[in-house]
Amino acid sequence: MDIMRAKKEDFIRGAVLPRYSVTGNVPVGYRLDGEFTAGVPEGCDAFAETKKIGSDVVFSVIRWRTGDGLEFRAECTEYADFPVTEWIAYITNTSTVNSAVISDFQITAAPEMAGPVTLRHGNGDTCTPDGYSWREDEVGEDGVCIHPCGDGTSCNGAFPYMRFGSEGMFLNVAVGWTGTWLMNAKKSGGRLEISVSQKNFNTYLEPGETVRTPSLLIQAADGSADRAANLWRTFYVGHILPKENGSPLAPKLALHRFMAGGLPEFCGANEENQLEGIKAYLERGLKPDIWWIDAGWYPCGGNWYEGAGNWYPDPERFPDGLRKIGEICEQENIDLLLWFEPERAFRGSEIWREHDEYLIHGAPEDGNALFYLGDPEALRWITDRVDSIIKEYRVKFYRQDFNFSPAGYWQAGEAANRRGIHENLHIQGYYAFWDELLRRNPGLHIDSCAGGGRRNDIETMKRAVPLHYTDIGYGHHPIKQKQHRQMFEWIPYFRAHNMSWDEPDGTYGGTGRPVDEFAYQCALAPAVTSMTEWNGPENEFELGRAFIPVWRRCAEIMLRADYYPLTETNADASSWYAMQFFDPERGDGFAQIIRNVLCGESRFVLKGYVPDECLGRIYKFTEPLSGRTWTMSGSNFRNGGFEISLPERTGEIWFYCIL
Repeated sequence: MDIMRAKKEDFIRGAVLPRYSVTGNVPVGYRLDGEFTAGVPEGCDAFAETKKIGSDVVFSVIRWRTGDGLEFRAECTEYADFPVTEWIAYITNTSTVNSAVISDFQITAAPEMAGPVTLRHGNGDTCTPDGYSWREDEVGEDGVCIHPCGDGTSCNGAFPYMRFGSEGMFLNVAVGWTGTWLMNAKKSGGRLEISVSQKNFNTYLEPGETVRTPSLLIQAADGSADRAANLWRTFYVGHILPKENGSPLAPKLALHRFMAGGLPEFCGANEENQLEGIKAYLERGLKPDIWWIDAGWYPCGGNWYEGAGNWYPDPERFPDGLRKIGEICEQENIDLLLWFEPERAFRGSEIWREHDEYLIHGAPEDGNALFYLGDPEALRWITDRVDSIIKEYRVKFYRQDFNFSPAGYWQAGEAANRRGIHENLHIQGYYAFWDELLRRNPGLHIDSCAGGGRRNDIETMKRAVPLHYTDIGYGHHPIKQKQHRQMFEWIPYFRAHNMSWDEPDGTYGGTGRPVDEFAYQCALAPAVTSMTEWNGPENEFELGRAFIPVWRRCAEIMLRADYYPLTETNADASSWYAMQFFDPERGDGFAQIIRNVLCGESRFVLKGYVPDECLGRIYKFTEPLSGRTWTMSGSNFRNGGFEISLPERTGEIWFYCIL
């Protein structure tokens, strides 16, 4: 009954992955003054070092140097418990003069794939209701070319997670580059040829400069697309999802006192109202795992974006800084979350006034400037400033946002033979910034945000979780269902709001209903923010005290179980929505069924997932809020299904176990 773990057939499929074997077999390509080289050039001696990292990971580094002083380093990470390999490459100019122009610096793979190849890929978070949409294309000799929109973020217009499939073999592919990446794939004979690179890259290297490729991670899977998806989920939770006390990050309930004083975001937040909010929630029986302070805690004049670059508490609203808030959170075992946007400085901010040398200004000037993380001095300054705030105020979740597009700033002033250098160095600095914060602050977590989910590539997700994966559709349930379908499959730790934007007539577009059970039903995710206000009505608190334990049980299962969507998710308010999670090792899980607000059909036949070996077993179901229990054969649950009836605008959760 072992479905979610890798099996022998997966590793047989994984034999086609680009692994480190000999120093001459390195999947790296590049052009030097227009001439393409694949792998280690002839006449260059390559040296390799391999070491084991923990019990399941082998890390290899292969180095070689050309006669003109270019030093190459290729890194390969292989996993013993999954058929997964990951490659990344670097070039350093060790000479005393500028190098020749380098372009098409890429990681490649050419796995054998018999038969027609299909590619399932998506558009990521486009900051529109159309985001998180998916399509399938056939990959032929003409190939396919995929890249995000070009604003400088990694997930807007193309999602850096995709799946190739052919005749029962699947390759889950993730690109690690928090800028504009480029993937080319084509079928050539019996092979699938893949390359990944920075899209705009044509530059010489100054003495001492280092550039890198995006990373390319590939996982092989045997069987069905559902099985490939769940093999990825298990790998992700085990190896990518950040840890908490040695285990995958636990489910989190977030609470906040939002728009205090009637000002946007946290521009009206102060010491008194934040402490008052924490105390009220605790006294009324809703204890948060995270106390959330978002944009506006610094001097900003009532407009949160105008304070970007003032990374210190507003002394008028927080005369003692955030010290008392951090202390009460620590005493109550609550994680304090604090928002930053360190890569932006607004006109008149501290950084704008005092450290203009760290900024790249746009053309024409619009009041924003890019804080350039490719400058080592700037990187040290912002690391020290943010680290000091984390330490002084006992911040446990560092939340980083990015609300404007960096591409134009990176390109400002770049000559034709230096194209892409700012992006490359900035993104290396971005990774170094986070790595150093994590090194200096053991136990710190990072929340990745970029006007929603525009920067959630695999390199970012190794260091962070996307507690705010989109700016679209918080209370639009069918849109959320479509988004959640993709997040559960590829980035299985994320957060939802229990908001409802449906009007009394069932349409969408309202300003929001009070928090009710349907809002909770539509917010099932590993992390959730309750929108019950600190001074809200008692019936909302009573509902929260009843439903949050149900959510926690669901969230715990979500992070250890396989995921099966049981209905289509096309953002259609006239449809039913159902999903199921099943842990084959424990033989338990849950199913959820929702009747969306415009669904005219009151009855629905549900067919769930049951492994072949469990068809003859008996399943025991429990509906937690009512306490109702019943049993059903596995065969009936999967094959015949059964008819259910729900009132309008309702949902149900059924926990189950195999007897």
